[in-house]
Parts: sequence; C-alpha cells; structure tokens
Amino acid sequence: MSRSILRTLACSALISFVAASGVWAQSPAPAAALPDFTSIVQKNAAAVVHVEARYTGDATSTNQVARGKQAMPGQGMPDDPQAEIFRRFFGIPMMPSQPDQKRTSLGSGFIISGDGYILTNNHVVDHADKITVRLQDRRTLTAKVIGTDPTYDIALLKVDAGGNLPAVSIGDSRSLKPGQWVLAIGSPFGFDYTVTQGIVSAVGRNLGQRDQPYTSFIQTDVPINRGNSGGPLFNLQGQVVGINSQIYSNTGDYLGVSFSIPIDVAMSAVEQLKSKGYVSRGMLGVTVQPVDDDIVKAFKLDNGVGAAVVEVTPDSGAAKAGIQPGDIILSYNGQTLQQSADLPPLVGMTKPGSKVPVQVLRNGKRQTFEVTIGEASRDQNAVASAAAPSASRGAAALGLTVQPLDNDTRKQLGLKPGQGVVISDIGGPVAAQANLQAGDVILMVNQEKIGSVAEFQAATRDVKPGSTVLLLVRRGDQSQFIGLTVPDSK
Repeated sequence: MSRSILRTLACSALISFVAASGVWAQSPAPAAALPDFTSIVQKNAAAVVHVEARYTGDATSTNQVARGKQAMPGQGMPDDPQAEIFRRFFGIPMMPSQPDQKRTSLGSGFIISGDGYILTNNHVVDHADKITVRLQDRRTLTAKVIGTDPTYDIALLKVDAGGNLPAVSIGDSRSLKPGQWVLAIGSPFGFDYTVTQGIVSAVGRNLGQRDQPYTSFIQTDVPINRGNSGGPLFNLQGQVVGINSQIYSNTGDYLGVSFSIPIDVAMSAVEQLKSKGYVSRGMLGVTVQPVDDDIVKAFKLDNGVGAAVVEVTPDSGAAKAGIQPGDIILSYNGQTLQQSADLPPLVGMTKPGSKVPVQVLRNGKRQTFEVTIGEASRDQNAVASAAAPSASRGAAALGLTVQPLDNDTRKQLGLKPGQGVVISDIGGPVAAQANLQAGDVILMVNQEKIGSVAEFQAATRDVKPGSTVLLLVRRGDQSQFIGLTVPDSK
C-alpha cells in the first residue's frame, strides 16, 4: 500500500474518532473582536504633521540656563540619573563641532484648527531658529511660534496655508480609564505617519517634582520612540486625548512605558497662549511632602493618603485661610488626594482668584478651609511668546533671544525678585559683535528696568534699522552698559 493511501486512511480514522468522541459537538467560542483602527487613521492622518526644528549657536549653554544645567539628550549624560530615565525623546540633534554649526531635531505635531494652529511639545522646538512642518500632501511650510509653556511642555505653532487645513477632533482626557485602547500617529526616527497602538496603563500619573510637577500624565504601552514627541494620542472615537511626550527608559529606547500630556491641560494652555501670550497657574501657598510611615505613626493615622503640609507661604491664600504646617491635606476642590504628587496638578489648573475648599486633617479631626488661590510666579513657569510680531522683530533685529529668569538664579547673582531676563540664544551679528553671550542677564533697555520677557519685548518693539539700543547687562558679578546698533538697511 502506498504511503499516500496510508496517510489518507490515517486521516479518515482520526476524523471518525474525533466525530465519535464528540469533540466537534461544541464549537469554539468566537474570539472577541479586536478594534479596527483603519478608519481613525484615514480620518486623522492628514492632520498630523512632521516637525523639523533647526538650530544655530551653542544650544548646550542655552539649555543649561533653561533647564537648570541639565544637558539636552544627545549632548552628554545629565548629572541626575532620574532625568536620564525620564529623558525627552525628540530626534536627537547632531552634536556640532563648531558653535555655529547647524543642528536639526525632529518631532511630530497635529493641526487643531483649519486656520493653521498646530500643537507640539516645547522640547521639540525649544530655542529653534527656524521651524518647518511637512504635511501629508508633502507641502513644507514655515511655522511661527505663537507661544510656549515649558512647564506643561506645550508649544503652539501657526502656519499660513490659506485656511481649510484638516484638523483633529479634540476629546476629553478626563474620561480615560485604564484598559482603554489608544492609538498614536507620528514620525519615530523620521518615518512619517507611523501608526502604533496600545492601551491606557494608568491615568493621573505624576512623575514628581523633577519632571513637570503640574502635569498628571496618561501612561500607556503604546510604542513611542524619538520623533513621536508632540504627536497625537487618539481614543477609539478618533479624538485626540493626549500629546505624546516622554518614555520611561534607561536606554533611550521604548521599553513599554510611555507618557502623554492630557489634551485638557494642553488646550487650556492653548487658549491662554492665544489670549494673553502666557500660561498662568494657581498657587495654594504650601510646601508638601508624602505622608510616609513616620508621619502615619506619629500622627496615629489610618493610612498614608494625602499630602503633609511642611511649610505655608506667608500672605498666601493658604496662610490667610488658616492652613498650618502639620496639616494633612485630604482633598482639594472636592477631589481626594491619594498622594502628595496629586496636589500640584490640581492647583496648577485652578484659575487664580478662585475660591476652593481644601479639606485637611488636624489633630485627628477633619476641617475644611475656603482658600483664595493665588497666581504662581511666571518666573518659574518660563514663557517665550512670539504672539506680537513687532516684538519678535525687535528682538530679532538685535540678534538675541531672551527668556524669564528664575528666582534661584536671581539669588545666585545677587538680584532682587522681578529683576532681569536672561539671554538664551545669540542668533545674529549685532549681539555677537557686541560680545554678548547666552547666560548674560539684561537688567535695563534704554534706562527702562526689565523684569520679564513681555517688558523686554515692549522695550525693543520700536527698534529700527540704524537705531542704537543701550542695554545694562549683568555677567557674573559684573554689570555694564552695552550699546547695540542695528545696521541701516539702506
């Protein structure tokens, strides 16, 4: 008997046995249908853009001023290992051999309105000399920075494409729950319109004081890599619920944990950047720490939920309301605190001037205080708005860019609060020929005291070709007047 006949008989016998044994009596249960993302991609891909930021000059020194001497990715290892773990992941800029050598970083973004407004991460475009976006139809457009907020890591760009651009639909990130499917579209490693998917791993994830304390991130397992920064995170309804921002990695590569900025936070920042050029955040006026085991034992608490008040700022809303060191804040504006890190994002999103109930535990008893929320210092929430074209033209004519000066740096320089702005970038010959440097502090412009970016822009708004601007500049512990003459265009 041939082998083929034997195989046929064997199969027949097996079929007869299976049928007789009743194995076929029960059909396997149909597998649960997995989501089909094709319609979401087809509807929204055209509203996703590739962002390219070009730089000249020594960005390392600029970034040290902006980020507390933390090196940019690709330009050396930061001293803080936590900062390396939560490293930014926009396309790593080329390491220049000369200060003026051009560098490029790559990221993603998405169009939020048909008239050309685009959202991305601040770290994608931070201090760039030129920003371009590439659309799905391969058009490349120059983008203008309307405003940025490094604290939320948000940048609002604008392109002029004649209107009617495809735009995404904005969802509600507050409704997200762990286990829900989400989808990312972006340009990892420069591969445009790459689609990846996963689920929401956690919501309200706070990465601590070292990294955006005012943001409660969406944690996902969506594969995210360098170049995805600034791209949209969609829900199954095809709505944007987050901006892909960070990964958790000790190698710089995706390891299964990604973080996105909630779209509610981002859109709140957008409206403020459009209306007033900066983002304001609420201030409660307390310093808190986790309710650790020692506090639980000492205070005879049932558990370690809430935030322990360590200090209360004099004359703050908390101080005036009667909150004291040693209080355990249990809830803020009706929202229960599981940990101390839950408090800053809630306070930051509160409109200054609002009256908010704050429940505390004091001596074993719960008390509720009504606190009038103040406004956090904008020195700590660095703002670089270019909403006013005349202001940006004046600064550009001088060949320099400035940013707010934080109070810690002011103390180191012996300056008072509200004094000075710091030069973040030298991008033109006028400032370069005057020997100005990134890190120099400008105290006055033409005898007008300067304490904010807005004041600097106002003071330089009328700078014209042929005019001379007198700056009072502080470098280290030395101050001097330096005159900058803008070349006559004739």
